[in-house]
Amino acid sequence: MNKYIKYSLAFIGVFIIGIAIYFFAKKSDNHSEMEHQNEVYTCSMHPEIIRDEPGNCPICGMTLVKKVTDNNSIDDSSIDNLIKPTDNFIVGKYQTTTAIDTTISSEINLPGIVAYDPNSSVNIAARMNGRIERMYVNYKYQKVNKGQKLFDLYSPELLTEQQNFIYMVSNDVENPSIIDASRQKLLLYGMTQNQINALSNSKKVNPQITIYSPDSGIIDGTGTMVNTTNPVMQSASNNTATLDVKEGSYIKKGEVIFKLLNTDKVWGIFNVIQGYNSLIKANQSIRITSELDKDEFMDAKINFVETQLNAADKTNRIRVYLNNNKFKLPIGLRLQGVVKTNSVNGIWIQKQSMVSIGNKKIVFLKMDNGFKASSIKTGIEIDDFIQIMEGISVKDTIAKNAQYLIDSESFIKTE
Repeated sequence: MNKYIKYSLAFIGVFIIGIAIYFFAKKSDNHSEMEHQNEVYTCSMHPEIIRDEPGNCPICGMTLVKKVTDNNSIDDSSIDNLIKPTDNFIVGKYQTTTAIDTTISSEINLPGIVAYDPNSSVNIAARMNGRIERMYVNYKYQKVNKGQKLFDLYSPELLTEQQNFIYMVSNDVENPSIIDASRQKLLLYGMTQNQINALSNSKKVNPQITIYSPDSGIIDGTGTMVNTTNPVMQSASNNTATLDVKEGSYIKKGEVIFKLLNTDKVWGIFNVIQGYNSLIKANQSIRITSELDKDEFMDAKINFVETQLNAADKTNRIRVYLNNNKFKLPIGLRLQGVVKTNSVNGIWIQKQSMVSIGNKKIVFLKMDNGFKASSIKTGIEIDDFIQIMEGISVKDTIAKNAQYLIDSESFIKTE
């Protein structure tokens, strides 16, 4: 009997010891698990980054450190915001500002260049069929004066008309109207009144006629003129290129032999960057300086504003007529124009308070425990200010420098 009692007591003792060991181990595991659950890791430079295991900061790459409090736990008052994804909420203390409702005016600086005015060019065209016997000008962009010889033209048509005129002058003096009609035809062929009088007196035909320049200007070929809407300085090789028409070339009536470009009246072409288009209007005053003399000012009016945006540089152009008879500006000279804008009323923020991500404009709204990314719609830019069309009002508080709050587009998600 005593033997069974001893075995029973031994079994009970082992059982009690086993239960004690089990509860002790369970308590240790729970304590360890609780300690592990209370451990979070953050970046010393970017406290908004919160992770539950060691690693590197996705913003700056620094090693994450364990976040420790006095009681080895996390303050529950901000835990909800701390564990929000960084693409929706940013925790931190940053300088703030607000939008202002005011009126702003400024001056817009516009780069430009001197270009030919194609509307003032003159076509030198053949008035009859014939052959060019001699050229007095041979190169593109060669300067000529009014009355200067351009070329000699041989024409069988002119020969025939001169013979008719001589016959009527010699044998039909009683019909002055017919003689006058023949004289007018010779004038249309390009003969001068003095040449016709000499023909009437000498009675000797001359089927070769000299064509004179009707005005002063620059000779251009029959091809496309210099691109006056996008003018550039011509290279030396282009400036010394020969004309397409040569001595011995046959030409037809009405064919343009070359163009005469007027340099007394030129264009000033200026580029307006996107965002300032609505501030530039026709008839606005513009003050112009050139790279030749930046202290000499030319005051003019804007004559024309292009409505089509240039796809290459995202600008549209304005045109200003300049009286070059006074200024003597060479074609291709770089200009600088200044336009004073009208006052614009609206809601404005400083440029540094906004950041562009793709097609989006982003500001960071101040919340209770941090900043929230918010998309806005903007208008024009004047100096250091951007006009706000939608998204925030003067009652909203935003981060003063938006660039501090982001790293890349992947971290921003706006509502």
